[in-house]
Amino acid sequence: MQVLTIVRSIGVWCVGVVIAGGLAVSGVLPVSAEDGTGNMVFFKGGFMNLNQDRGGKIFTDTNGNSGVNGGNAGWYAGAGLDLVMSKNAWGAMDKTWVVGEIGLQMNRIDSSRVTNAAGFLTSAPDLQQKVQLTMMTINVAPKIKFMEGSAFRPWLIPIGLDFHVISPPSNQTQYLDMGVQFGAGFEYQVWKALMVGVDARYHLTARMTNTNNDYFQVGPYVGLSF
Repeated sequence: MQVLTIVRSIGVWCVGVVIAGGLAVSGVLPVSAEDGTGNMVFFKGGFMNLNQDRGGKIFTDTNGNSGVNGGNAGWYAGAGLDLVMSKNAWGAMDKTWVVGEIGLQMNRIDSSRVTNAAGFLTSAPDLQQKVQLTMMTINVAPKIKFMEGSAFRPWLIPIGLDFHVISPPSNQTQYLDMGVQFGAGFEYQVWKALMVGVDARYHLTARMTNTNNDYFQVGPYVGLSF
């Protein structure tokens, strides 16, 4: 828990610094002429939190037989592509881009050393093992970027499609889920093709695994336009 508190504090501090810096210069600096086509590859990381923990399940902690693997908070790391589809929202809004985002993200949720289900069933001498709670999210979403011509550009995702893989599986051994996401954030052009930004997202899942996989995330990202 101490490590997660430190990670969370660092994440909040980074977000605050980027927001302050972006707001300080957003009204005075134009974008570089060397900003390419507007497409971008980005790398991201930060804090995430499940709406409901997965403790007390067969594969997470053998139904809490010897300790509960029940943390909600964790961290994520991922990458993605922004591909420009229109630079004026198909004629509806000037200086407003619509890009298609394709993203891949790994979530690592707070994990504990608990009774392992396999060891429990086979009566292995060492029943206590660290069971890692993870979740993979793949998404495709439209992203609306405002303020073309400014170094500081806010954006939003009105709705996007998610595909999830959870590990360990649910009590019914199901591990595939899908859902939607909503997001907002901003980015700032630091130098030529180099961008930095912050985004926050909420993922609402269909719960096809018979577990609640909804989660919130927030964190910084670094992008390279091309």
